[in-house]
Amino acid sequence: MNKIALGVSSSISIYKSCEIIRLFQKKGFDVQVVMTSNAAKLVTPVLFKALTGHEVMIDVFKDGVSDYVMHIKLAQEAALFLVAPATANVIGKMASGVSDDFVTTLYTAASCPVVVAPAMNEKMYLNRITQKNIERLKSQGVRFIEPEKGYLACRDQGYGRLASVQKIVDESLLLIKKSQSLKDTTVLVTGGPTREYLDSVRFLSNKSSGKMGYELACEAERRGASTLFISGPSRAKPQPGIDFIQIETAREMEEQVMAYFERSDIVIMAAAVSDFKFFKKGPEKIKKDSMPSDIHLIRTNDILAKTGKNKGKKILVGFAAESHDLKKNAKKKLEQKNLDMIVANDISNKEIGFESDLNDVIIIHRNGKTLRTGKRSKLEISQIIMDEIEVIIERKSQ
Repeated sequence: MNKIALGVSSSISIYKSCEIIRLFQKKGFDVQVVMTSNAAKLVTPVLFKALTGHEVMIDVFKDGVSDYVMHIKLAQEAALFLVAPATANVIGKMASGVSDDFVTTLYTAASCPVVVAPAMNEKMYLNRITQKNIERLKSQGVRFIEPEKGYLACRDQGYGRLASVQKIVDESLLLIKKSQSLKDTTVLVTGGPTREYLDSVRFLSNKSSGKMGYELACEAERRGASTLFISGPSRAKPQPGIDFIQIETAREMEEQVMAYFERSDIVIMAAAVSDFKFFKKGPEKIKKDSMPSDIHLIRTNDILAKTGKNKGKKILVGFAAESHDLKKNAKKKLEQKNLDMIVANDISNKEIGFESDLNDVIIIHRNGKTLRTGKRSKLEISQIIMDEIEVIIERKSQ
């Protein structure tokens, strides 16, 4: 796909959209402009039509039913949806799911990467509601190209000036490239906890929410991979396009992982699989007065070690949830399990990790390269992890 949908809203920096169009065209992309009605009051749509050779889309209902479905058609054709410039109003509508013009309606239909380049007065940009809306969109996978500090249209100096046109185009092209970087690759991701039952209602488990595995599966799919997500009990259900298998126990996780392991090119073991299970499981709920004084636990099979012994040319990534000696224990696990990379996180910090939307992880490669992400959303961390996996792919191909 070589079509880019460019959403234009009513910022004074709207004139820079013309240069954005030209730069994309020089790279061989076809640009379709969609505008808000207020944007059309600042710059005539005729200008954008002359630059792109396409009618500009403004009114979802223009000319009857045929144009009503154009936002679906464009959403299917576009390799990228870029909103530049984006006002606080458009950002707020996108974050809230309001779809009352072509720009916001196209956003709700888009499955391609979405990039937003804000441009507004500093006070509007730094307003708490605007920042909250930006964070909400970021948490949904929207990439933001942050505005710069400089001379604004209102003659103030401050943040809110549209990022440089070259930066907007370069980062957009990089995102398009990433959207196909794992094409023809099969990625298997595990996530969530497992449950090991004592009887029909009681079980041994952990606090894993499954959010990290979910974000990794979504990011692999966004990069064009054929993706399978195997997860224990979790509220995190993957988006359409990702094959999904729900399991409960470590044994079920092992069976499903090994069933799909051979056909996978990249295996990311983010699940928090229980290391122990009960020696004996009761078929019904055990009454309180019948509960034995001693409950015996036995080890579950080490799925990560099993995959490491049989990985061949696959890329195998493991996770280490540690409460102390984080790097030391993670490096030991990487070597023992024959991993290409390990992601270590500190579970003693209650602000990150289990059950949180945030994390702060250390990524360790087999060759010793180490990267600390800092405190970020799990979506952002999934992007960093996938970037590092692509570094391994490139290294192995040389």
